[in-house]
Amino acid sequence: MPPVLSFRTAFSSLSTTPFRSHRVAGALLLGLLASCSGTKFIPEGSKLYTGSTVKLVSNTKEKLPNEATVQADLEAVITPKPNSSILGLRPKLYFWHMGEGKTKGLGHWLADKYGEEPVLLSAVDTSRVQGLMVNRLNNDGYFQPVVHSKVVVKDRTASVDYTARVNRPYTIKEIHFPERDTLLDRDIRSTQAGTLLKEGDIYNLQTFVNERTRIDAALKNKGYYYFAPDYLLFQVDSTLNNQVNVYLKVKASIPKRAAQPYVLNRVTLNTDYTLNDTTLNKTPVMFRGYRYYPDESMFKAKAITNAVFLYPDSLYRRRRSDQTLSRLMSLGTFRYVDMQFRPARNVPDSAEYGHLNAIVRMTQVPKKSIRAELQMNTSNIFTGPAFVVQYRNRSALRGAEQLLVNANASFETGKGALSGVTSTQYGLDAQLLVPRLITPPFNIRLVNSDFQPRTFFEAGYKLVSRTQYFREDIFNLGYGYTWKTKITNEQRFQPIDLQYLRLSNTQDVFEQLLQERPFLRQSFRQQFILGSGYTYTYNQQVLEQRRNQIYFSGGLQLSGNLAYLLQNLSGVSKTTNDDGTRAYSLFGQQYSQYTQVNLEFRNYYRTSSNPTSGNKIATRLLIGAGVPYLNSSTMPYLKQYGIGGPNSVRAFNARGIGPGTYRPTDAQNESNSGFYDQVGDIRIEANAEYRQDLFPYVKGALFVDAGNVWLVNGDPSRPTYDENGNPDGENGQFKFNTFLKQLAIGAGAGIRIDVQFFVIRLDAAYPLVYPYKNSTFTVPSTTVPGQLDNIRANETGYKAIKLNIGIGYPF
Repeated sequence: MPPVLSFRTAFSSLSTTPFRSHRVAGALLLGLLASCSGTKFIPEGSKLYTGSTVKLVSNTKEKLPNEATVQADLEAVITPKPNSSILGLRPKLYFWHMGEGKTKGLGHWLADKYGEEPVLLSAVDTSRVQGLMVNRLNNDGYFQPVVHSKVVVKDRTASVDYTARVNRPYTIKEIHFPERDTLLDRDIRSTQAGTLLKEGDIYNLQTFVNERTRIDAALKNKGYYYFAPDYLLFQVDSTLNNQVNVYLKVKASIPKRAAQPYVLNRVTLNTDYTLNDTTLNKTPVMFRGYRYYPDESMFKAKAITNAVFLYPDSLYRRRRSDQTLSRLMSLGTFRYVDMQFRPARNVPDSAEYGHLNAIVRMTQVPKKSIRAELQMNTSNIFTGPAFVVQYRNRSALRGAEQLLVNANASFETGKGALSGVTSTQYGLDAQLLVPRLITPPFNIRLVNSDFQPRTFFEAGYKLVSRTQYFREDIFNLGYGYTWKTKITNEQRFQPIDLQYLRLSNTQDVFEQLLQERPFLRQSFRQQFILGSGYTYTYNQQVLEQRRNQIYFSGGLQLSGNLAYLLQNLSGVSKTTNDDGTRAYSLFGQQYSQYTQVNLEFRNYYRTSSNPTSGNKIATRLLIGAGVPYLNSSTMPYLKQYGIGGPNSVRAFNARGIGPGTYRPTDAQNESNSGFYDQVGDIRIEANAEYRQDLFPYVKGALFVDAGNVWLVNGDPSRPTYDENGNPDGENGQFKFNTFLKQLAIGAGAGIRIDVQFFVIRLDAAYPLVYPYKNSTFTVPSTTVPGQLDNIRANETGYKAIKLNIGIGYPF
């Protein structure tokens, strides 16, 4: 499109006579539109091709049963594609014209980057397109169609209208599978129950293609290693009245080896294959009929054969071959795995079954590795560096067990209300992943799964020290299982999840806070968590071609129930706590008892049909609830929910919302207590984000977040008030009739620098709705001792924009 400046310059030089000004301006405007529409750059005598239409007409005047599908098939064969246009304008043609005949400069760059060469009517081969349409109509069951085309010329442009006239589509009357009594024909007939061809369905060539592929896959699982879909032939009798009889046959000219099933004669496993491999020259380890190379110094033969489903002297099955490849790769110890099948020697030609030798070649990754990372942790409350070191041994016990040892240290300083407070953390944890389910006395292998199940053992210790506040020691010990039955499904069952929390070195400020907050004292109580849990995850993000992807995760955690039951039945006496409450204890320490449910729903919809496009709408819903009971009056602080921050409601500080309409007073903020107060037992959060590709490796986003946390039992030390300044009695407790009004809402925009292996995220968020009341009022000091009388809630006027820096996408 011509620069606006040149238009204004030309206009200013015209006469000021109104009639003449309008005529010339109109002429210039028409010239401008002509240049933007692209017709100005069309060679003399040529026409700009603007596209085609297809009209599908039924000769029987009946409604076509699959009209939309057939219409789409016909439109798909139309070539060439016309130049792109916006409201009749074609700016890409203008950019192409700017660089025409140039090899460098701005015009050449614009033409190369944004230009588009004109598509002329002379490039349209209507005869070829008509032939393709006839072919597609035959494939869709419309035999003997007639297709006409008509060129429509308008000024310097031209379009083509296609009309396809069809009769009633043909349907399938009868389906006949091979009737011979050969082994191959019998095996083909045995697959008939799953046929894609149905009597009464409209004839469709693609369905026949899919049926051949289906039968071939079934035969591959019956030992027919050398069979191919092309060896199947469909004979169609279309002499009936708009019906066809289908006869499935095997071509007479197929090779003999394709007509017989094969059994595995010898299976060789090479766990140390390289390009210059000489391993097979050594003497193998014989184990369960396998020839195992090179030896068991790296992997025990038992560990590898547990992931192999190709058995010597068994029928070849492609399903077992694919399963073996998937299982071996999921061990995490091999960089590459491939399989070769070769005919075995000395097998008589008269044998009904052939014999194959299988060789499975595996290339190892290094057994041991160490990785160090220097990180910068930043949030709305603390910021500072962190150092993480991870050691990995990929066959710690010679059974492909992965041992991971992580050591980390961080030093963070507080911001805002917590300025001057330092938080130091040190942690050490270890995890052993065993590639099988350890379930004595049973030997469970999940033989129908493509994915390697695992048993995990984990232990860890973390020290958290906050100057002016406390020191906390956290010990954990766990044992459980993870397994997948499909690529989209994963389950995790952890029967043992033990944690021990020990609070020490509490300072006066924190002790005073605990005295004022009985609920908080209960949350930080030195205690055992005798937990177990189950989590189910369904994730369609692994299906990259899907335009709409769903993610769901649901988890259930229990703690203390078995211990409480046993102690209650055995008549053990309860101990008295410092606050006068009575509870059961273990080794002199109270243990927590609760049930917690966590649900997460996500949906990713790609707005473009291009599977590589990053333009999508992402949404998330988080629902969590923890209910303490019997031996506990509150959830452990470690298990409570906080909301806000870079990966949550981004317009508010981390743990800066709730519970309910509770808001720390200025006095509480001065004592740095707000960070600990604003947690709850129930969480509801919703997020929506539109993501748009901007430039290579750069994406933009617009988002809106909403959420809050609440308590199962109200906390009088965290009072909430109505708009008149009177206590509303909820004290952060969840109420069905008010929780929607208490959601904090924020919106904003962000930039993501996505270089595939990591993402740096910059978000700016603005608070739209605060959970507390939109007014300023005074609370009598007698009602809330120790708090300032003046509580300012969501003051009107300017609200600060919250800037967030994060690594990775928020969800």
